[in-house]
Amino acid sequence: MKSDLSQLSELIAHFMDERDWGQYHTPKNLAAAIAVEAAELQEIYLWRAGDDPCADKREAIEAEVADIAICLLNFCNRTQIDLDAAVRSKLAIAAQKYPAERVRGRREKYDEYPEFDTGSGGSEDPVGGGS
Repeated sequence: MKSDLSQLSELIAHFMDERDWGQYHTPKNLAAAIAVEAAELQEIYLWRAGDDPCADKREAIEAEVADIAICLLNFCNRTQIDLDAAVRSKLAIAAQKYPAERVRGRREKYDEYPEFDTGSGGSEDPVGGGS
């Protein structure tokens, strides 16, 4: 049985194919579209108190979140990225960098913790990557 994410991905691919929009959906354009849609979501929260849930804008928030998800899944379709696998891999890396028992309730980057030590005398990234 396919996951909900796989089904959504196929639905988006079918929607785009029916409209012949693939010709415009280069990785560069889709990456830009993700950023633009994320900015539109951020704009809803602009100049509001930090803890304001923007309940009066719920419909607009949901629409922007959907736009971001559509663009992201479209990007993954186009670049043949398995989003489920990529997220699971990234979470495994983050779990190594940020063990819950060490970082719970703290906001610093992994190499800013006083107890951070790679054993090499420096503050290199222990698992590679960077982000």
